[in-house]
Amino acid sequence: MVLVVLGWWVLSTRFPDYVLPSPVAVGSRLAALFTDPAFIGETALSAARVVGSVVMATAIGTALALAARLVPVLEWAVERRVQPLLNSFPSVGWAILAVIWFDVSNFSVMFVQVMILTPFCLINVAEGLRALDAELVEMARSFTRSRPRTLRRVVLPLLAPYVMAAVRIAYGVGWKIALVAELFGADSGLGYLMLQAQITADAAMVFATCLAIVVIFFAGEKLIIDPLSRLVRYE
Repeated sequence: MVLVVLGWWVLSTRFPDYVLPSPVAVGSRLAALFTDPAFIGETALSAARVVGSVVMATAIGTALALAARLVPVLEWAVERRVQPLLNSFPSVGWAILAVIWFDVSNFSVMFVQVMILTPFCLINVAEGLRALDAELVEMARSFTRSRPRTLRRVVLPLLAPYVMAAVRIAYGVGWKIALVAELFGADSGLGYLMLQAQITADAAMVFATCLAIVVIFFAGEKLIIDPLSRLVRYE
């Protein structure tokens, strides 16, 4: 990493700031995104959108996977129609449609992120359902005929590691698409700051917003997702 930063600094002396800013300039902008009151709100808003979208996409994907498993008539519709549609629909298409349908708003940004993240969660949870121990589920049904109780006491605990894997995947992909969603459908957030930086040829801010996402991603992984994963394994 030291060699990369040194190489970056050497190259930055050969190019103008609007092409390749120095590490010091980028570091200053990066620090401002987490300390300057003018930027903290934008950073926090982007993080809140991603977290909210991951929660919603996980809930929707899990619900669709469970519906396909528990209601046989829905299995064909979910696996052969809904899943391929969501999995192949272009991200930019969702972004443009969100702006047309909902105008520039928080809802349009989260709509784009949820629609893109849902198939990742759906596929992962569906595979988890297929991998469940059929004999264990059958044994649970022999003790109770209540399907909700079997679902709550047996199926969901067995499915928890797959749900956490879906959350981890969705969290990573969510940050990859956050800027795209905000570029198209928001007047706030890190994506909006990047758009303004593009207009003013502020390359340092472009680098800073990208690195801010890397910082927030690692913080979320270490402080939230990893502890939840350990809790699921312990349970």
